Amino acid sequence: MTTTCCRSTSPYSQFIQDFMGGVTERNPYEPEFLQAVQEVVCSLEGVMNSKPQYLSGNILQRIVEPERVIHFRVPWVNDAGEVNVNRGYRIEFNSAIGP
Repeated sequence: MTTTCCRSTSPYSQFIQDFMGGVTERNPYEPEFLQAVQEVVCSLEGVMNSKPQYLSGNILQRIVEPERVIHFRVPWVNDAGEVNVNRGYRIEFNSAIGP
């Protein structure tokens, strides 16, 4: 997946392309996730231009990796009486407790 929404004249366009390349390597079978990350990164391009100190904290890298991934099995019986097992999961990007 290539980053097409970002301006090629931006001083951070190469950084964005490298970042998206890394995200694509780690998540090759998640096209919806990659599209969402690309849209968010491109929308933040102006912030990166005006506040470059945000890049030093690896904020982009932190927001694309979940804090916790929980996998569990979900057994169930269909109408024919056969037992099926599906995989369930929950991905948490933020463990903060709400208001």
